[in-house]
Amino acid sequence: MLRNYTLALLFSICSLFIFGQNSFNLPRANSDKIRFQLIDNLIIVPVEVNGVELSFLLDTGVSKPILFNITNIDTLQVNNVETVYLRGLGGGEPVEALKSQNNLFKIGNAINIDQDIFVVFDNSINFTPRLGIPVHGIIGFDLFRDFIVEINYSSKYLRLNKPESFLYKNCKKCESFNLSFYNNKPYINGTVKIETENLPVKLLIDTGSSDALWLFEEESKGMKPLNNKYFDDFIGKGLSGSVYGKRSKIKSFSLKSFVLKNVNVAFPDSTSISYAKKHEERNGSISGELLKRFNIIMDYKNARVTLKKNNKFKSPFSYNKSGIILEQDGIRVIKEKQSVIPESNNESRDANTIYVDYKFKYSLMPAFKIAELRLDSPAVRAGLLVGDVIISVNGKSTYTMKLQDLVEIFSGENNKLIRLEIERNYIPMRINFRLEDPLK
Repeated sequence: MLRNYTLALLFSICSLFIFGQNSFNLPRANSDKIRFQLIDNLIIVPVEVNGVELSFLLDTGVSKPILFNITNIDTLQVNNVETVYLRGLGGGEPVEALKSQNNLFKIGNAINIDQDIFVVFDNSINFTPRLGIPVHGIIGFDLFRDFIVEINYSSKYLRLNKPESFLYKNCKKCESFNLSFYNNKPYINGTVKIETENLPVKLLIDTGSSDALWLFEEESKGMKPLNNKYFDDFIGKGLSGSVYGKRSKIKSFSLKSFVLKNVNVAFPDSTSISYAKKHEERNGSISGELLKRFNIIMDYKNARVTLKKNNKFKSPFSYNKSGIILEQDGIRVIKEKQSVIPESNNESRDANTIYVDYKFKYSLMPAFKIAELRLDSPAVRAGLLVGDVIISVNGKSTYTMKLQDLVEIFSGENNKLIRLEIERNYIPMRINFRLEDPLK
C-alpha cells in the first residue's frame, strides 16, 4: 500500500529550515565517515529510506535514485507517486516505474527529507543474485551534488564533506582533473593506447560497473580490439536488459602521469549502448576494476576530481578463465553430522568405555548456480550446463564460501586444475577442467 509520510510526526517545524529542498545535509558536523562493502568492484552503502534500512549501489552513472528488489519489504512506503518510463543500457524496452516525491533518505548522518526516487517493480532488475548480498537500489548524483565525497577504496569508506568547510591538502602524489557533465553524469578525459597510437578519450566515470574500461568500437578511429584478439561475453546488465560485447586488452590507459598497462577493456555491442551514445562526445566508461586502484575525491561543485594511487594500483588485470558466470539462487539444505558424548547413569554400561551418540544439524545455506556460460570456454567443453548448482570447488564446500570467493577462484592462474562437485536435477556429478586464458 502506498500512503503519504507525515513529516510533522518526525521533525519539529524549526528543524525543517536546516535543509534545502530536495538536498542532503549534515545537520551536526562538517563531515561524516561511512563504511561500505566492496563487492565485485562495486560500492554498496547502507541507506535508510522512509525508516527502512536498505543497501544501495553507489553509482556515478545515475542521475536519480532507483529503488528495486522490494517485494519482501512490507514496511517500506513511498509517497506521491506517478507512473514514468525509464530507459538505460540494454537492447530491451523502457521499464515502467513509479516516480515518488517527498521521501526521507538517511546515509550515515546525512539526511534528505525531500528526496525523489524511481521505484521499479520488475523482478528481473535485481543485483542481489550476481553479488551475493541484498541490494535494493542505486544512488548517485543527488549525493555527489551536495557533498565533496572522498572514496577510499583501499580502506572501504566514504567521507561526506560539506563543500563550504572542505580544505584540500597539499598532495604531491595526486593528480587533479576537470570534470564535464552531461545529464548530471561526470566525464573525465584520458588516453588509451591500443596499437601504436595514443588516442584521447572522454569517459563516463561509472562506479556502478564492475569492469575496468568500456570503449565504444569505432574502427575508423582505432577503437577496436588489440590485434583483433577478443572473446564474446556477457558484460553487464542495464535497466533495459543484458549487455553483450567483446572483451579484449589495450596496451595502456593514462590519466596524466598515471599509466596502467595491459588493461582489460570491453567493447559493448551497438544495440545495447544506443541510449548511452546519445552523448556524441563520449567514447566509453572508466569503471570499478580501474577506479578501485585510486583513492578519489569527487567535487561536483567545482567540477573537479582528484586521484591518488593506492595499494591496488599495480594489481594485474585478469579475466574469468573458466567461462562460468555464477549467481546466488535460492537455498540448499545442509545436513551436518555432530558427535555428542551423553551423560548417562546407566550402570550396565562399561565404565571404561566412552559412548558417543550422533545427531544431525540441518542448516539453510545459499545455493550457487551457473547463470551463464561463455561459448567455447573450459567449463562448456567439460560439459557444464546453465542451471548446474556448484556443491564444492577443489574439495571445499561452497556453503562455507561467499559468491565472490568463487569468482576469484575462476580468475586464478592459467592451467590451474578446477575440480567441481555439482548437482544437476538433484543428481550429483563431478567435473574437472583447467583454467584457460580466453585471449590466448
